[in-house]
Amino acid sequence: MRHLSRFSLLRSLRLHSIPFVRSSELPSVQSVPRFRSVRHASPFSGKFLLTSFQNTSVARSYTSEAADDLKESDQATLVGDIFSKFEDSSDIRREIELHKVAFNHDWVLKELRGLGASPDVAMKFFGWVSGTNGEFLSSKSYNSMLRILGTNGLDQQFWDLIEIMKKKGYGVSKGVRDKMLEKYEEEGRNSDIEKLRGIFASGSIDNSEEKICARICRIVRKEIWSEEVEVKLREMNLQFSSNSVTRILDTLASEPAKALIFFRWVEESGLVKHDGRTYNAIARVLGREDSVDRFWKVVDEMRTAGYELEKETYTIVLRRFLDRKMVSESVSFYEFAMGGSHKPSVGDCTFLLKKISVSESFDLDLFSRVVNSFFGNGDGRALTDSMLSAVLKSLVSVGRLEKCNEVLKLMKDTGYAPSIGMQSKLAFKLGSSGLKEQVDELVEASGNDLDRQTWISLIEGLCVAGDLEKASDYFKRMVKKVEGPFVGNAFECLVSLYCRRNRAADACKLMHDCISEHRLEPRHSTFKLLISKLLVQGGFEDALGIVSLMKSHGFPPFLAPFIEYLSKRGTGENAIAFSRAVTSKRFPSTSVYIQTFEALFEARRHKEAQEFLSKCPKNIRDHADVLDLFWHKTKGTVAAVAS
Repeated sequence: MRHLSRFSLLRSLRLHSIPFVRSSELPSVQSVPRFRSVRHASPFSGKFLLTSFQNTSVARSYTSEAADDLKESDQATLVGDIFSKFEDSSDIRREIELHKVAFNHDWVLKELRGLGASPDVAMKFFGWVSGTNGEFLSSKSYNSMLRILGTNGLDQQFWDLIEIMKKKGYGVSKGVRDKMLEKYEEEGRNSDIEKLRGIFASGSIDNSEEKICARICRIVRKEIWSEEVEVKLREMNLQFSSNSVTRILDTLASEPAKALIFFRWVEESGLVKHDGRTYNAIARVLGREDSVDRFWKVVDEMRTAGYELEKETYTIVLRRFLDRKMVSESVSFYEFAMGGSHKPSVGDCTFLLKKISVSESFDLDLFSRVVNSFFGNGDGRALTDSMLSAVLKSLVSVGRLEKCNEVLKLMKDTGYAPSIGMQSKLAFKLGSSGLKEQVDELVEASGNDLDRQTWISLIEGLCVAGDLEKASDYFKRMVKKVEGPFVGNAFECLVSLYCRRNRAADACKLMHDCISEHRLEPRHSTFKLLISKLLVQGGFEDALGIVSLMKSHGFPPFLAPFIEYLSKRGTGENAIAFSRAVTSKRFPSTSVYIQTFEALFEARRHKEAQEFLSKCPKNIRDHADVLDLFWHKTKGTVAAVAS
């Protein structure tokens, strides 16, 4: 028997369905076509139709033992609800995975038959299966969809789908033909009757290249490869070309074993000389989990022959590898692509780094290989902040932020220098996530010499995480290196955290120390915050000390919380201490006394008001406004006290 190697190849390849894993989208690829309502423009028309229904090379199945618990009738109702409710492909995918829907050929066919009265839902469902599980769509499935379109009056979509079926080698079934002829006769549509009869009558008897290719695909799919099959293919009398071979391979995408046998046979038989197009076509077919060894052999052979990997091939195969969680193979494929003339884009590199970051087990070696391949390709490319930012976001999404320092070091080793903004963003994320060890690593890696903005962001992040001790420690380090008003925001965060922990007195001491030793310039709002919290936490004397600091920094004293404090629980001695603390040349003391008296009277604390008055300086006791206030509040008793 001739070409024995092709027959042994067929026996060695195991044809089976590949378990479904979560689908992921490449930046430039939409993995599943979105179908619009029938009220809008036809989703089955023109170029879109060809793209949507021919690209079925990704064989996937939604299978799970848990799905056995879901009855078929329940599944049908559930899937109908999913495709009725959701428009976005990611939402549909999520719901299908969540409910562990089990897909197979018979069930898809049954579901389509149950959607006869819901053409918009049927189109969405059919498009989903076509894009993700094309191997489950047979001639019966296409005819079932065709019946739905025809009986619901979607004429343009009906004829468009017939064209797609013809390209796939599928014919219109007798049942669909009879149903539609009956409908057309009732409606008096003679031209459509003739058109449909012509299509059905012609069947596959058409010697156009397109039809011959369809017949070849049908023969290859249905029969076991043999000399008889080879004879049949030769008898087609097709003048094989790059275009026809590519068309056939694309159609055989769901059967990689037979596609590869045909690929070898057509050249070994001297019928065609393979070129870049045909090599890329077979690479797209073989780039899957069950054919990966032969895939590498073919792409190596292609490069040796001087042909380049096409962008489309790279995108489709990489997507498929990542869908199957074949991260190592994906990295190897990226390295292979970077070794060619048509290199993957910067976005492709970022996308792969993100996928590595969220993979089941983070592999720094794989990450390093991608980075080194990107940086070392000799075309002047450099890693950027946006790439690191995207990676950080991915790490955070899977709770893996602790790996960021390793990633940063690796990127720096290839010449990457993060901007101040990027460094600050990273510091805040580490601090706010409570990753103490990674925070220390970041600071140590800088030689304790972070820039001003990064210091501030780090401390703010630690405050967000509630790590008071670590935040205080790093703030004390920072103020030794950074001076001026720039640290005010970080200090306010720190003071606020102290106060939330009922440690306003410690915050007060820290403020005094930093002002005296490091010329700290707290913000006005920080002074006011600390005064309010000190009074609430019983630190009246400390609060008065903060008033003195406010005045020395050019801020007016903060009166409101003191007056409220005195009116509720302050003593006469407290009132005197307060009035003296806030008195200055720029702040008339009389108004402070009057506000304090009014607050005491308002709180019905007449005794404390009298005590306060008795301790006031003589010029206050004799002041006309003070006397008038007491006269009205005490009904004349003030005269005796004032004398």
